[in-house]
Amino acid sequence: MSAPIEDYGIIGDTYTAALVSRGGSIDWLCLPRFDSESVFAALLGEPKHGRWLIETADPPVRLSRQYRGETGILETQFETAEGCVTLIDFMALSDSEDQVDLIRLVRGDKGRVRMRTELIMRFDYGRGIPWVRQGFGGPHVVAGPNAAIHHPGRAARHSGIDHGR
Repeated sequence: MSAPIEDYGIIGDTYTAALVSRGGSIDWLCLPRFDSESVFAALLGEPKHGRWLIETADPPVRLSRQYRGETGILETQFETAEGCVTLIDFMALSDSEDQVDLIRLVRGDKGRVRMRTELIMRFDYGRGIPWVRQGFGGPHVVAGPNAAIHHPGRAARHSGIDHGR
């Protein structure tokens, strides 16, 4: 079950936008444009319909979120009994709709915080289960005419999902 709509923040790049829950899950994203099929559609169903979750492994004792200044950079701060981290979400602006860079960074603020992630990519509004193959630079995800490349653990300017045709 998805979060209430008021618990979502939005990040975008003028071509598309993602909805990010307070709990750290991207539950809605169409690629490469607003009118394209979704890659993450948990908002309309369940996590199995596609999402990208980044959360603390231990329950947070406090959670806060804000946009950084007058930007579209969404910061969600998770505080646990052992420490504090900030999840930073944004989409880099691009000159073309053919490349979408969805950036998710975890910044350690204090102490130690165990984190977990879950990436479930589903094309065609949660119905298309892709083939996943390890490729140069990260996993390649393909379902029919749709494709994406996930670049985990790279510098922010290179991270993200590249939509192929």
